[in-house]
Amino acid sequence: MFSLQGKTAVVTGCGAGLGQAMAIGLARAGANIVGIDIASMQQTQHGVEAENAEFCAIQGNLMDFDSYPSLMRQCADAFGRIDIVVNNAGLIRRAPVLEFTRKDWDDVLNLNLKAVFFWSQEAGRVFRDQGAGGKIINIASMLSFQGGIRVPSYTASKSGVMGLTRLLANELACYGIQVNAIAPGYFATAATQALQDDEERSREILSRIPAGRWGKPDDLQGTCVFLASAASDYVTGYTVAVDGGWLAR
Repeated sequence: MFSLQGKTAVVTGCGAGLGQAMAIGLARAGANIVGIDIASMQQTQHGVEAENAEFCAIQGNLMDFDSYPSLMRQCADAFGRIDIVVNNAGLIRRAPVLEFTRKDWDDVLNLNLKAVFFWSQEAGRVFRDQGAGGKIINIASMLSFQGGIRVPSYTASKSGVMGLTRLLANELACYGIQVNAIAPGYFATAATQALQDDEERSREILSRIPAGRWGKPDDLQGTCVFLASAASDYVTGYTVAVDGGWLAR
């Protein structure tokens, strides 16, 4: 039920970090991977190919919304079909509410929320036309459930991702498409490096995580494979927290 043999997964923002880990995890379960990023995906390609899967790198900027039909066609042509789409690409900007800029608001909302909707729309059309269903996995956040501090546009976007996941699940279920989300907690990636380097802040964070450690990118792999596989065929519209127990505290 968890095998992805013969499947094709499209993973956005997979050049490093969580996207890279999920791409490799999907490859380990048998999927071929199409990666989309503005950055180099060479390291990800090596990791995918080490799992005896194929990798196709497509350089693309998801802030260019007009490019989506062409990008999706390239994805579908890479291995002949698409079965799984992981909307991982995103960014975060930090500043106090009273100093936050309009640009930092717009940049984050455009990539973290607007892109998720319109890329899912393109994926839904492909899945509908293929006639065999499909899986869409969005990347939400623990800030889909909480307010946080100093990240107003990120919190707004990730709260939106959770709501959008539910809407997409409702409307696309008739095509056999399941739409779910993963909400990572505090993970040790480049995006959280400043927090990790701040001894006091890192200590505060760790004191609230029952697991007692920062998440590792590989910690997302099992959840991603589950939501991408037949094992989750009756799961849709749900956001799964992978946070070491943070939200339970």
